[in-house]
Amino acid sequence: MAAAVKRIKLGSQGLEVSAQGLGCMGMSAGYGPPKPESDMITLIHHAIDTGVTFLDTSDMYGPHTKEILLGKALKAGSGLREKAELATKFGIRLQDGKMEIPGDPAYVRAACEGSLKRLKLEGVDLYYQHRIDTNVPIAMVRLKRLQLDGVDLYYQHRIDTNVSIAVM
Repeated sequence: MAAAVKRIKLGSQGLEVSAQGLGCMGMSAGYGPPKPESDMITLIHHAIDTGVTFLDTSDMYGPHTKEILLGKALKAGSGLREKAELATKFGIRLQDGKMEIPGDPAYVRAACEGSLKRLKLEGVDLYYQHRIDTNVPIAMVRLKRLQLDGVDLYYQHRIDTNVSIAVM
């Protein structure tokens, strides 16, 4: 019998995750050729079933393909979403073949909405900035499970002000 995967608190806002996480970047690119989608969904299910429940991705991975993959793996009605802690990132985009690091409020809102559509989920457990936009002032928003437009987040961008998220 395998040993139980330890659980830890991430930050100070109450989010508890498995100490070992599953990073999803290399599932389609970044570390060699893309892997078969069915194999990656099986891997995600196996990770959750064995206690590795902290899943991390980004809108940049693929781009977008990892969020779509996780959405399929955690599809509604499977019961797997309730067993997993899901993190996704924003803050890098390719524009005309060049990498940009945006962090303005309009971009963050659009990126969040896009991520939720691709994931086919109503919320994520941790939404954080992949890279810091040095042109936007940083402010820490310390909130417990803020509900914004039906999205549960531990850290939420203040859309109405010109600030960027600083994670932990």
